[in-house]
Amino acid sequence: MNPEAFRKEAHELIDWICDYRQRIEDMPVRTRVGPGDIRGALPATPPEEPEPFADVMRDLESIVVPGITQVQHPMHFGWFPSNASLASVLGDFASSGLGTLGISWESCPALTEVEEVVCDWMRQLVGLSDSWKGTIHDTASTACLTAMILAREKATDYGETRGGLQQADSPLVVYTTEEAHSSVRKAALLAGFGADNIRNVPMDPHTRAMRPDALAALIEQDQAAGAVPAMIVASVGSTGITAMDPVEDMADCARRYGIWLHVDAAMAGSAMLLPECRHLWQGVEGADSVSWNPHKWMGTILDCSLFYVRDPGHLVRVMSTNPSYLRSGEDGEVTQYRDWGIPLGRRFRALKLWFHLRLDGIGAIRRRLRDDLENARWLAEQVEAEPRWTLEAPVTLQTVCVLHRPPGLDGEALDTHTLAWVDAINRSGAAFLSPAKIGGRWIVRVSVGVEATERHHVEALWNLVRETAAGIPA
Repeated sequence: MNPEAFRKEAHELIDWICDYRQRIEDMPVRTRVGPGDIRGALPATPPEEPEPFADVMRDLESIVVPGITQVQHPMHFGWFPSNASLASVLGDFASSGLGTLGISWESCPALTEVEEVVCDWMRQLVGLSDSWKGTIHDTASTACLTAMILAREKATDYGETRGGLQQADSPLVVYTTEEAHSSVRKAALLAGFGADNIRNVPMDPHTRAMRPDALAALIEQDQAAGAVPAMIVASVGSTGITAMDPVEDMADCARRYGIWLHVDAAMAGSAMLLPECRHLWQGVEGADSVSWNPHKWMGTILDCSLFYVRDPGHLVRVMSTNPSYLRSGEDGEVTQYRDWGIPLGRRFRALKLWFHLRLDGIGAIRRRLRDDLENARWLAEQVEAEPRWTLEAPVTLQTVCVLHRPPGLDGEALDTHTLAWVDAINRSGAAFLSPAKIGGRWIVRVSVGVEATERHHVEALWNLVRETAAGIPA
């Protein structure tokens, strides 16, 4: 494909995307395809010759789109928001079109320095001090793994340069809670800590937040047993119920015992764009690393996860790789982002944030976040006012955890009822919700935050939820 063909067909694709976004509300929210349907509709062998662009677009419309759960749909209230603002989509186009190679400063100075600038912009916008330095990862899962490795090397005095964990005298321990994202446990396993050395710290039964007294007790117990406490992970906005761990108390504990503290604010980090929400991570300046995802609630298109550290020197020492073919005269004067994470090469992800911030403006983003918070509070008020409906967790941000309790139902029978009505809604295509477990029992999460969602969509959801739950035989 030459530039002129690209120009013509790209215009057609842009028009199609615009039409798609405008008609998305008319589509079912959840895909209705079954396992293997998409694969079965595609040829088993690759094409030998070029195909007409019209044929590709036809299959995009008829095969691919029906196989998408529409997370940009205003009636999508499942998981967490995964917004893709069109302003950031333009940045993603620019990144792909430029085709840059991000393996060193020399390979693309603009990639490095725009990333430095936008990471610092975002630092300022969420109220972090200038002692933090940031980079962009693909997801918070990668950021968490990176933080785990940094904690491991701090606890072992850079054991990677010797025998690694295979020669460690004592086991290293990670502290988190059952509310933590699944990526925390996965990162601990991949970083070599081992499942036996992951501690689920007891939580407050109402807020599901980590109990600092229980954390300190576990640390002292492990120290007495000869283990080395190495890592504490604070969840600021857990996936299940948006629980908020007490960061300040955990930072005091980390400082007292000399342990690395990582703050995982993957979704809730967007809330810190609002000064009135920053109390939710009070004490964050006492942490060692922080991650959050603009590609969730804020709306910068995937993949765009911010990762900040207070000691970039430690990060570079642990992650550095300097093969001879990448050495240049600027070494020592510039940031080499290949030494800030796991991959060598990187995309020009910063352009997505750069376009998003410049074209939409932080004021409009903040107004939308505040609207989402107000819509979540409105829904919570309706639930509290309705007989046989209860809120199952505090509504700290935009996640509302609800339960319908018909007379005489509890235990497994109530679980069956809950899963039945949420499944009926999801299968209908009218809306999408995600269930979750709290204390071993199923509840339903309503996550408000899709860019297109307005009050009338939340009102429609509430009517749908009540009608559907009432229609499920008790």
